[in-house]
Order: sequence, then structure tokens, then C-alpha cells
Amino acid sequence: MSRRKDYTLGQQATTVEVPAPRLLLTLFDAIALIVGIVIGAGIFETPAIVAASAGSATAVLFLWLAGGLISLTGALCYAELATTYPHVGGTYYYLKRAFGLKVAFLFAWARMTVIQTGSIALLAFIFGDYVSEILHLGSFSSSIYAAIAIAVFTALNILGLQQGKRAQNWLTVVKVLGLLLVIGWGIFAPAVSAAALSSPFPTQGSWGTAMLFVLLSYGGWNEAAYISAEIQNPRRNILLSLVLSIGIITVIYLLVNIAYLRGLGLTQMAQSQAVAATFLRQVWGQLGAVFISVLIAISTLGAINATILTGARTSYTLGQDFSLFRFIGYWQQHSSTPTIAYLLQGAIALALVLLGTFTREGFQTMVDYTAPVFWFFFLLSGISLFVLRQREPDVARPFCVPLYPLTPLLFCLVCGYLLYSSLAYTKIGAMVGIGVLAAGVPFWLWNQHRLHRSNF
Repeated sequence: MSRRKDYTLGQQATTVEVPAPRLLLTLFDAIALIVGIVIGAGIFETPAIVAASAGSATAVLFLWLAGGLISLTGALCYAELATTYPHVGGTYYYLKRAFGLKVAFLFAWARMTVIQTGSIALLAFIFGDYVSEILHLGSFSSSIYAAIAIAVFTALNILGLQQGKRAQNWLTVVKVLGLLLVIGWGIFAPAVSAAALSSPFPTQGSWGTAMLFVLLSYGGWNEAAYISAEIQNPRRNILLSLVLSIGIITVIYLLVNIAYLRGLGLTQMAQSQAVAATFLRQVWGQLGAVFISVLIAISTLGAINATILTGARTSYTLGQDFSLFRFIGYWQQHSSTPTIAYLLQGAIALALVLLGTFTREGFQTMVDYTAPVFWFFFLLSGISLFVLRQREPDVARPFCVPLYPLTPLLFCLVCGYLLYSSLAYTKIGAMVGIGVLAAGVPFWLWNQHRLHRSNF
């Protein structure tokens, strides 16, 4: 499948046929992609932090359920946008229609240099940390494994969409089966006493702090927007993939926390530095520690692959709209991939691995680096729904978010709160991320200057 693209060269306009995305993704592929992105390493780490802030087992489960409902609220907003405007650029395209090319350009720049590439590097560091527990490669073991993971999965996705989605499906299936094994052991094993399910100590932090980490563990479902131009029967399957994926993830997260609570009790769960490892080491000994390291490594590989797959699509769209970046706006027809965009994304992610290596706090640096920029544009995507409803009332909307305007308003309030939280204690990584976003402004001006000269 190809489409027509108009380029303006001086005073002469030319029209050429260029390759375009094809409808190759099924509903199952989309669900595997979303579940694979969301269930990364967070559920193996954050339950301890949530438990320390909750104060009771009931509160723990309520917070995780609330996280699922809040995520569903955002997903319903994205379902309206994605079904109304199915486009390979995803959020880029919504921001472009709502706020113009300048905001859309900065988002694509941020996604290419901060948000998506930072997330890839973050996940790669987690993979490196856990694989290093099994086979250590020296002082830079985590960074070496991180770089290998990025290179391998970038190459796999360059080979073709079929290869990328096939790997994603298998990684997601193995990940879910591993989690079900953990859940089954925790639910059917002998439970701790009822007294152990409430904390004898004052809670640390607050429910607001706990919710930050809950929503961090739910993050990534919005990537469905970037496959809206490649999913079969998009008007039906985009909504279904989002709702079913978040439902599956919420059930898994609730069951995992029930398993932890039954096996460890609230106090031991809250005091654990790595709650999943503590739980399995208690029931399986050293074999449990090895099992959880392998499971977390597989989980992060699934998230890395899915993040790489969706990330390059925005860069491809950037190349379609801006002549300065035209070199990445090429779609490889036979493999159905944006090859050059993949290569550029991989190179930037590897550079961020190098940055994390020098700071010696790879994971934390990448969290700080991505968070403020991510939540800023996530907030704008929610606002874009209001703008487009007002500006384009006659556009056919296959799905309308229920309880409008309350549902998108709640989504925007949550995004605003998390943006504030990510800026409240600004660290070096966050300042670098904001600086890289600002560095996109000269590129915008350069592109406009080139465009102005070409018209004369």
C-alpha cells in the first residue's frame, strides 16, 4: 500500500508515491503489545513502596484498583482520539490538529530524544541489572547488557513488523505465564496471620505518593495510539485493545498483590527492597531468586521491544512533515517498518545508556530524565480532546468518551498532578531532559528558515 505525498521545491510542487503503513496487526497483537509495554519491571518493585504508604491490606488493593480505573479513564480519552483520527503519528497527530505544527514538532522531538528513547534506556538498564545477577560482566555489566538489548531488538524490528510483533507475542505470553505462577503459589500457599495484614508502624508517605508509583506501573497503555494506522478494523479494535488490556493488567496486578500479602504480610512486604525476590526466595530459596531474575529480564525485554516498535513511528511522521528530518520519513514497504527512524532511535537510546553509565545511577537518571517532559505532553494530549471537540464538531467520532467532559477533565487533573510531582524535586536528569526539549526550538527555527528560502 502506498500513498501520495506532495513536496514543494522552490515554486514547483511535485507529487510522488511513497510507501505507507499497512493493516497487519490483529486485536491479539495490539493487546500483547500494550500488556507487554505496561507490565515491565514496575510490578516487581513498586508494591513494596505502595504497601509502606497504604497502612492496611485493604488500602493496598484499593490503590491498585484505583490505578486501573484511572488508567481506564485515560484510555477512554485516547480511544476517542485514536478512532476519530487513526494515524501512525498517534499523539503527534492529535497535537498537530489541536495546537498546530510547532507544538507537534516539539512533541515529536521530545519523543525522539527524551520520552521514548529515555524509556528504552530505562528498561534496558533494568534488564542489565537483573541479568547481571545471573552472569556478571564486570564494572559496566548492566550497561553492556542494556546496549546489547537495544541493538538486538532494534535490528529485529528493522527486519520487519511481522518479526517484531511475533517476538512481542511470545514475550508477553511467557511473562504472563510467569506471573500466573507467582500468583498461584502466593494464593494457594499457606497464608500469614490476619494480624500481619495490618501495619503496626506509622505509614510512610501518603496515598498520593503511593498512587504515583501505582500509575508508574500502569504506564504505557497510550502506545496503542501509535498502531492505530496499522491495526485491522481500527474503529472496533482500538477501543477493545485498550479496555481489554487494562482489564487484564488490573486483574494481574491485584492478584500479584494478593499473593504478596498472603505470603509476606503487609509489614514484611513494605520493608522489602525487592518484594518479588523476597517472596520467591522465602518459598523457593535461591531457585526462587534466579526465577524472579529471569522473569523480570523477560518482562523488560517485552517492554523494550514494544517501546522500540511504537517509538519510531512518531519520528517517521516527523520526517513526513518537516523537510529538515525528511531522511527519517521513509517507510520500508516490504518489511512495513520505518527503518531509518529505527536506526536513529537506537543510536539516541545507546547514547542515553552512556549518559546513565557516567552518572552511575542509570535507572534513576532515566526516570528523572523522562518524567517531566512525558507528563507535560500527556496533559496536552488530554487537553487536545477538548480542543478538537470544540474546533471540529462535525467530524465523525466512532467512539465518544463517556461522561464528557468529566472523564477527560479527571484525566487532565491526574496528568497535571503528576507533572507537578515530577518537577517538585528537580534533579540533574530532569534538568537535562527539559534542556534537550528546549534544544528542539533551534531545529524548528532552522526548518522554518529552510522552508522560507525554498519558497523564494
